[in-house]
Amino acid sequence: MRHRDKSRKLSRTGAHRRALARNIVAALVQHERIETTLVKAKAYKPFAERLVTLAKEKTIPNIRRAMALLGNDRATTMKLFDVIGPRFRERRGGYTRILKLSTPRLGDKAARALLEFVERSEPDLAPVEAEAATA
Repeated sequence: MRHRDKSRKLSRTGAHRRALARNIVAALVQHERIETTLVKAKAYKPFAERLVTLAKEKTIPNIRRAMALLGNDRATTMKLFDVIGPRFRERRGGYTRILKLSTPRLGDKAARALLEFVERSEPDLAPVEAEAATA
């Protein structure tokens, strides 16, 4: 029975899952939009949401907690606290979204998805989206 067993194991060990979470969330913070499998996006969306909530208030303890969760990646942590945290200061939750892609991954037909922040900075928008926004 799966009572109170919320986490997805993703056929990985605990250390591998923690490393994967760090890498996915660090890439999301750096690029503000990543393409991954649907299952990984659903599994690590709450982790990203918790970090953004932490980054809304820039205090030394919050910075240290984020650094510990991101594996002492100073550049990513500073972007989280200086750029992303203030952007979502007035928002109460729901900082990320998952967009399902129509075509599966070529190698194994895994469902693909985009994991992105709801509000992104203008330079990170794709040229097609920028043209559609002006039209």
